[in-house]
Amino acid sequence: MTRKWGTRRRKGLMALALLLVTAIGSGCATSDPATTGRKAAKPAPGQPGQVLPAGPARSIADYAEAIRRAQTARVAAARKWRLDKVPLVAPAPPATKPRITTRKGFGAGPGLPPVFTTVPVKERVVFLTIDDGAEKDPELLRMMTELDIPYSAFLSDYLARGDYGYFKKMQDRGVSLHNHTLNHRYLPGLSYAQQRREICGQQDVIKKQYGKRPPLFRPPYGNYNADTLRAARSCGVKAVPLWAAEAFPDRMEWREWDRDLHPGDIVLTHFRGREDWKGSMPDMIRRVMKTITDKGYAVAKLEDYL
Repeated sequence: MTRKWGTRRRKGLMALALLLVTAIGSGCATSDPATTGRKAAKPAPGQPGQVLPAGPARSIADYAEAIRRAQTARVAAARKWRLDKVPLVAPAPPATKPRITTRKGFGAGPGLPPVFTTVPVKERVVFLTIDDGAEKDPELLRMMTELDIPYSAFLSDYLARGDYGYFKKMQDRGVSLHNHTLNHRYLPGLSYAQQRREICGQQDVIKKQYGKRPPLFRPPYGNYNADTLRAARSCGVKAVPLWAAEAFPDRMEWREWDRDLHPGDIVLTHFRGREDWKGSMPDMIRRVMKTITDKGYAVAKLEDYL
């Protein structure tokens, strides 16, 4: 009897918490310190995920207050960084990761790392990735931390080596650092041995500077051949994510004919500043987040799905 009563009580509290979440609206944080690690209820597509109380139930008033504080912080951050809207929060990552396969026409043979532009998911999430490492803007670190927007970095050593510490700060904030070759060369124009040096050499650099060899690799310019994928596989690369859209401070560019976002799309941008394009990195984030949020998508962490 006690167990049944406890179960009914927990279900009642969870239902009330869901009502509170709905009343507060979109843009709430995915979790709070008191509930970290507990299983999240699956939200409706495109809606923010919430971690609900499990085990000993928390006071509904306390829970509502935690949600209110998180939402207030997100609204304040969006206002500070001059975003038009508060970014939507991605649902909890899947318990079972989707099976990644090579996009049709992008492969180079069986047994090689898959090459893809979109992760097969149904939820309205996309993935933000930033390439190379030329611009090391401290405002980007602050902005992305305060807005709590996940992203992944693909580094080229000839640019990143000027300040490895900048990317260590990024890593300390939960950003995964991946391989974009040593020198950003056009790989299909190189021999297998030269390609292997570019890719595996960067694996070694990232291991030395940041503690582990990354599982993801992006070829410069998105260009590769069978030797590229064989070389990448030989030094531990598991997958080759390309991109479905590219963000700039003043525009978006699209791979697909409909010029739109789709669930699971990978969005590319670069570490660049005003000397390279029409704006700063925060300007670029404002542009890409306006597009993503206006279209009803949230940004999720790529590594949670691969």
